[in-house]
Amino acid sequence: MLSTTDLMARNESTVTMFFFIGFTNNPQLEVVLFLLFLAVYTFTLLGNLSIMVIVWLSPQLHTPMYFFLTQLAFLDLAFASTISPKMLADLLTEKRIITFSGCIAQVYCFSGFASTEFFLLAAMAFDRYVAICNPLTYTVIMNKGLCLRLVAGSYIGGFLNSLIHASCLYRLSFCGPDVMNHFVCDYPELLKLSCTDVWINDWIRFVVASFVIIASLIVVFVSYSYIITTILKISNTEGRRRAASTCISHFTCVFIFYGSVFLMEILPNLSSSEGRTKVVTVIPTVLIPALNPLIYSLRNNEMKEAVRKILSWASKT
Repeated sequence: MLSTTDLMARNESTVTMFFFIGFTNNPQLEVVLFLLFLAVYTFTLLGNLSIMVIVWLSPQLHTPMYFFLTQLAFLDLAFASTISPKMLADLLTEKRIITFSGCIAQVYCFSGFASTEFFLLAAMAFDRYVAICNPLTYTVIMNKGLCLRLVAGSYIGGFLNSLIHASCLYRLSFCGPDVMNHFVCDYPELLKLSCTDVWINDWIRFVVASFVIIASLIVVFVSYSYIITTILKISNTEGRRRAASTCISHFTCVFIFYGSVFLMEILPNLSSSEGRTKVVTVIPTVLIPALNPLIYSLRNNEMKEAVRKILSWASKT
């Protein structure tokens, strides 16, 4: 296996593929990490698929909130599948290689699913606002057509943002080195390897990413401002508790997702430690897709009741 020093010294005239340094060159630690990440990825697949199946099999869950939840589960599954299979394979191989086209594709999918999740979480916040603040007209406002448009808009906005990022990478030249001190094709790491002036890429990335994050965060903030105000006006303690319980799972997901992305974007500018950057990158790409099913299933009585009914039905057949 090439040492880190040897890898960083590589210098090719034209780069057609990149080499990942990965997490470590310690074979024993690589096995431990492989087993750990395999367990997390397996739980991610099973957890998110279970949510989608449970909602599909339970007529009482055919509501806008659970429609959005199935979309979130699909996004988490797709998001994790963009990163985890390649990462797991690299932990078992000596040469951690990805082609230039494969790297661009990974950036495109990674950015697309992440951006879509920002918009979807904003749509879910709007859904909770209507449910809490306008309960009598909830089914009228959150009709099937609007729900489909919100989801479609989330995907269009997310992958349009991703297309801009991926397209900008094609204007860059990579003439060496070809070694990325990461386990994934990270956009900032690619810019470091380019022998082209990257100020345009940096500027476009900042503007577009800021729009996605800020626009979705504004929707979430405004929605929850109205939600909190409405809940505080409820005189009945039990009523306040029930209203808050319908939002706590979504708010938890928002807090964790935005917080992890914030750390992933800010930490590299505050610390020179590549190890810390890799660890922080693992949170939104590997861990959060596994956490969301837990957050929604453990705190959601309707989901628990739906599971009990499905299991009861299955035991009788």
